[in-house]
Amino acid sequence: MLVDSHCHLDRLDLSPYGGDLAKVIAEANARGVERMLCVGIDMANAAEVMRIAKQYPGVYAAVGVHPMDVKGEQLSAADQAQLAQWAAEDCVIAVGETGLDYYYSSDSAESQQQSFKTHLALSKAVQKPVIVHTRDARADTLEIIREHGDSTVGGVLHCFTESWEMAEQALDLNYYISFSGIVTFNNAAELREVVKRVPLERILVETDSPYLAPIPYRGKKNVPQYVVEVAQCVAELKGVSFEQLCEITSANFQQLFKVK
Repeated sequence: MLVDSHCHLDRLDLSPYGGDLAKVIAEANARGVERMLCVGIDMANAAEVMRIAKQYPGVYAAVGVHPMDVKGEQLSAADQAQLAQWAAEDCVIAVGETGLDYYYSSDSAESQQQSFKTHLALSKAVQKPVIVHTRDARADTLEIIREHGDSTVGGVLHCFTESWEMAEQALDLNYYISFSGIVTFNNAAELREVVKRVPLERILVETDSPYLAPIPYRGKKNVPQYVVEVAQCVAELKGVSFEQLCEITSANFQQLFKVK
């Protein structure tokens, strides 16, 4: 069994599948991808993310507001209450994605930080891990997790592209590190060195589909079945068989998100 630990099923281009998400999921299942975590990015798509998780066996949901969707505004009290209600649902196994993105949205850094703290507080309240997006914000991301997160609940730095130093500090905070198709890219030599250093028992694999399709599909729309290529690359870097990598990352997913 293999898990795509981070995808956006509600944002896939379904035109090649006759508009039928079930066909996308069936293709993934046929390649051994039996579980997927469909991740929300804003208040508007949470209902659809949860609907998908409830409809399809093996699909789970996460709800949250992506840092690039904070748009310089604070989360209102009503939004916070609604997020808390959604996060308590059984189909929701994580809070996020949240975090900091100073590469694209540094002008909203203060609002992003406040939103991130709100998500971490919610994670602690519902005892579900947090999914963190971080780009060009290493120090602030770690500081906020350290000061406002719950190390007993933990979380994951998803689609990781940062340094080993950041990964090491995140591991110390009880976070997992998730790698996407970027590890297969020709210009990702430094990231592949990070993969080699992260302990197997703290690694997850993902597609972040419909984005970042791995080689040999780079340039195409990404889909959950392509997590196989990510896992094959990570297995080679870690010096284990593909089957071992699937078993370990699936167990990691179950451990972090408390799913059977």
